Amino acid sequence: MATARPVATVFQYDKADEASKSTVTLPYVFSAPLRADLVRTVHTNMNKNRRQAMGVKYEAGYDTAAASWGTGRAVARIPRVPGGGTHRSGQGAFGNMCRGGGMFNPNKTWRRWHRKVNVTQKRHALASAISASAVPALVMARGHEISEVNEVPLVVSDGAEGVQKTKQALDMLRKLGAGEELDKCDASKKIRRGVGKMRNRRYVMRRGPLVIYAKDDGIARAMRNIPGVDLCCVERLNLLQMAPGGHFGRFCIWTESAMKRVGVLFGTYKGGSHEKKGYTLPRSMMTNTDISRIINSTEVQSVLTPAKQPRKCVRQRKNPLKNRSVMGRLCPMALKLKKIRMKNPKKSAKKVNMKKHKKDKKAFFKGLVDAYKPKPKVEAPAEEE
Repeated sequence: MATARPVATVFQYDKADEASKSTVTLPYVFSAPLRADLVRTVHTNMNKNRRQAMGVKYEAGYDTAAASWGTGRAVARIPRVPGGGTHRSGQGAFGNMCRGGGMFNPNKTWRRWHRKVNVTQKRHALASAISASAVPALVMARGHEISEVNEVPLVVSDGAEGVQKTKQALDMLRKLGAGEELDKCDASKKIRRGVGKMRNRRYVMRRGPLVIYAKDDGIARAMRNIPGVDLCCVERLNLLQMAPGGHFGRFCIWTESAMKRVGVLFGTYKGGSHEKKGYTLPRSMMTNTDISRIINSTEVQSVLTPAKQPRKCVRQRKNPLKNRSVMGRLCPMALKLKKIRMKNPKKSAKKVNMKKHKKDKKAFFKGLVDAYKPKPKVEAPAEEE
C-alpha cells in the first residue's frame, strides 16, 4: 500500500523555482494498493489491442506449375519447377523446406489479435499506477532522474495549461527540476536494431515525464516536440502511458485542476466514484504490512501463551568396551565370558548351547567347567608286524 502524503505543494508555472504556499489535497486514489501483478497483466492484454492484422497471401509459394518427377531418378519426390535453360528449372517448389516455397501453417488475418479486458480490472490497474507515481523510490527505480525535483507528485498551477511556446514550456520544466530527465531522454535516442528500422520505427528513445492536464489551452502544442515528454488529458488517463512496459512508477507532472479532477473521477473509499458507475477504489488486504510490529505488539502478546521450551535431555554415551555396566546391558553373556577368560586366560571359551541350559543354571555352569577340564590323552594302537 502506498504511503500517500495528505497534501502536495502547488508550484507556480512562471516561477517554478520559487517555493509556493498554496497546497492541494491529494485524492484517495494515491492511497490505492500497489498491484504490480495486476498492472503487468492488464498492460499486456491492452497492448495487444493496437496490433494490426498480418498474414501472407493465400497463393504465396504456389504460383508455378510444379510437379513431382516420381521415383526412379534418384531425387527426392518433392514437386519440381518445369522447363529448362535457367537455374529455376528443376528446383523444388511448394514445400516449406524449399527456396521460394509456401509457408507451413501460414499467418492468417483472422487470428485472434485483440484481447478483452475487464473494465474494473483496467480501473484497478490504473489506480495502482497513479498511486505508484507518488512514491519517489518507485519512480527512481524505474530510471527517472528526479534528484532535483522538489516533490513527488509534482503539481503545477493551472497557468501551465495556457503555455503557447515550446521555449517557455522547456524553461518551465527545467525550473521544476526535470532538466536531468530531459537531457537523459535526448541523449538516449538511438537507431533501433533489427528490421524494425525499415518499418517506420527507426529510432528508440527512453520515456520522460508525463504531463497531465485538465484543459488544453495550448500546452499540447507547446510540449509535443520536446523529446521524451508525453501529454495526457486527465479525462483520458491510459495505463499504457502511466505504466509503459508494464512497470509502474512513471514521473508525472500534474496541473492543479487535473489533480482535483482525478479525485472526482476515482472517488473515495466511503462513497465510491460518481463518474464511474458502480466503481470503488480497491482496498488493501492489510492496512499495516509491518508483520513484526503486529506480532510484537502488546495486544497480541498479551493473549498468547508463553513459549514452551523443550526439556534439555543430555544423553551421555559411554563406550561399552570400557564400561562394564553398558556392556552388560548390550550383551549379558559378555561379562560371564570375561570371567571365564580371566580364570583360564590361555584357553578360549567354547560355544555353549544356551537354550539347553537356560532353566537349569547349575547345569549351565557345570557344563562350562567340564568344557575346560583337561581330557586324557588317548594312545594310538600299535601296528602289528
